[in-house]
Amino acid sequence: MYKSVAYETYQESDAFANGVEAQLPAEGSIPRGYTPFDIANTNEGYLEAKANLKNKLDSTQIDFAKAGPLYAVYCAICHGNKGNGQGTLVKREKILGIPSYDDAGRAITEGSVYHTIYYGKNAMGSYANQLNEQERWQVVAYVMQLKADLEK
Repeated sequence: MYKSVAYETYQESDAFANGVEAQLPAEGSIPRGYTPFDIANTNEGYLEAKANLKNKLDSTQIDFAKAGPLYAVYCAICHGNKGNGQGTLVKREKILGIPSYDDAGRAITEGSVYHTIYYGKNAMGSYANQLNEQERWQVVAYVMQLKADLEK
């Protein structure tokens, strides 16, 4: 029986065009399941998202039973379970200055929340690698619900 020659992934070899077996993806290619986000990571991009970006999920696709645990894992530690800016880290004074979702000065929208989850803002880092697009929109819907509850 014929046994093929084994090549180490990053070893120099004459068998491949550039001498290395591991290849970079083709320029301009997009990974399967990935949707590019075309709004820039700038203040202007944030304002554009805040003004124009709407939740891509319709009301039948929003599942608060899934969004709640995602929010609890990724957001509540700082923003609090109710979105009032009183998460565990804030109460322990590890992070300061987390505003409530109903803060009139911020006037958050679906677009601004999504942009912030995607890129991060100020001391908050990006969660684009932890949450896929649908999960991010679920969390956006949950945040907007918390905001509505706080404004009552």
